[in-house]
Amino acid sequence: MTQTQFSQLELDPRIEKAVEAMGFDAATPIQAQVIPLIRAGADVIAKSQTGTGKTAAFGIPALEAIDTAEEKPTIQALILCPTRELAQQAGEELRKLARFLPGIRLAEVYGGANMERQFIQLRRCNVVVGTPGRVMDHMRRKTIKLKNLRMVILDEADEMLNMGFKEDIETILRETPPERQTVLFSATMPPAILELAKTFQKNPQMVEIDKSQVTIERIDQSCVETPISQKKEALDLLLRFHRPRRALIFCNTKHMVDELGEYLNGRGFSAESIHGDLKQVQRTRVMNEFKRGRVAILIATDVAARGIDVSDVDYVINYDIPMSTEYYVHRIGRTARAGKSGSAITLFSGKRQMYAVRDLARAVKAEIRQDQLPTREEIRAREEQGNVEAMAALLEAGPDQSCEGMVEALEERGFSPRQVAAAALSLCFPQRDLPADIHSQVNRQSRREADRTGVKGGPTAYTEVVVDIGSANGVETKHLVGAITERSGLSGREVGKIHILPDYSVVAVPADRAGDVVESMLGCKICGRPTHTVRLAGTERTKSRPARPGSKAARFAAERIEKRQLAQRGGPARRKKKIPDFEG
Repeated sequence: MTQTQFSQLELDPRIEKAVEAMGFDAATPIQAQVIPLIRAGADVIAKSQTGTGKTAAFGIPALEAIDTAEEKPTIQALILCPTRELAQQAGEELRKLARFLPGIRLAEVYGGANMERQFIQLRRCNVVVGTPGRVMDHMRRKTIKLKNLRMVILDEADEMLNMGFKEDIETILRETPPERQTVLFSATMPPAILELAKTFQKNPQMVEIDKSQVTIERIDQSCVETPISQKKEALDLLLRFHRPRRALIFCNTKHMVDELGEYLNGRGFSAESIHGDLKQVQRTRVMNEFKRGRVAILIATDVAARGIDVSDVDYVINYDIPMSTEYYVHRIGRTARAGKSGSAITLFSGKRQMYAVRDLARAVKAEIRQDQLPTREEIRAREEQGNVEAMAALLEAGPDQSCEGMVEALEERGFSPRQVAAAALSLCFPQRDLPADIHSQVNRQSRREADRTGVKGGPTAYTEVVVDIGSANGVETKHLVGAITERSGLSGREVGKIHILPDYSVVAVPADRAGDVVESMLGCKICGRPTHTVRLAGTERTKSRPARPGSKAARFAAERIEKRQLAQRGGPARRKKKIPDFEG
């Protein structure tokens, strides 16, 4: 595809000079299409993903439209962003573009910042960048007046609506002059966005950048299957194997962000967490630590990550599968920026999530390769190779001469140079504790090969688990097998006998995987009904996770134990229906 040079867009020479100083000569597709439309005065709806140069696309024509000859500056351009971080990011970019335009006065208004300072900036500004809530606050205080506004820009409009700013945006737009120009940028086009455009825009021009035009071609995309109960350990192995310099990990919930941050820090990683519940001062601190490289791993929700603009993120890891294709593109677009390459890894558990990953691959028109989890041996080998290379580079550069005296002193004590070197290396590169290998439990191809060849590694011991749903709720064998295989990673052939009664079902599973099955079935819905699963091992229940008091599974377990005890004492065992004994 032919690139458009900024020199072809006939920009204000001072802005073109600023663009050159920023190191850009060719416009991105969104910039090449949107800049001429906005300069022509048209209302615009631009559908574009992150990392496509949106800020310059609206910033350049907005700055060109400012009348700097006003005797008293008034607000002529208003840019609304969903978060403080995005507003800061947009403000920084606009200041760079306006560095040779002395008449541009920018004010940034958002929550968590000093109000008095914002009052001072607003008295003599002609461009305002802010969040809807704080802009509304200043409008109520009469410190923001929009009667002379020429252009309003809604950046990431879909996210602002998702965050509940719809009424604020509508109120702000109603306070602007009817002849103003309205530009709307959004990654998605839900009905609410189209309704907003219909109400407040005049014959808008639609510009849509295809997902394939985003820098996906420079991102190595892969996925890894892991048991749902061992996702943290799987992530641990992946981080130790790939050793990212700077990584972003995405979770779907704030709770998981906090939980994962606590786990990784406990395992010796340098990690921070960020989500909407953090106070603004905490979010700012975390972002600054990550941007400056003091923290190697940042764990975030999709909304919190909207303000992250770091050019050297080499790995993006989807700990949870994103809720939509747009979120997936937003996430992986945080790597491979500024012409660099990057990697994106997605963890998935079970067949349903495997199909979801395939759907993502089709949607972005790219291959998402499936890899196996690295083993402890592979991690050790990679670490050793990296350590050898580091030592070789140091030796080639010439070691510190002051250390030779220590070597001589140790040799005088009878230690050989080989022993001294080995001891020094053990100090520099101590062996770290690694999670147990789990790749063998999730290698579907290996299991299929074993099923075909009959190589099982000996007879499998089975134990029983009880699920508190039965035929009275319409449950069938296929429902139970589907739920267990999807959530635990077991194959259908590994599930043993199933006995369905009116109020509960008894399922035989491999004894060495029973704990995983119970853990992975937490919160599982079957036939639309929440269920609870417990393990029965002979007459003893697994004590790590007892049955919910009063549940049908708990009543069944207690009843069965009582009947077995009666039978052992020679007493009656009154059973209304025989429950078959399972092996193991």
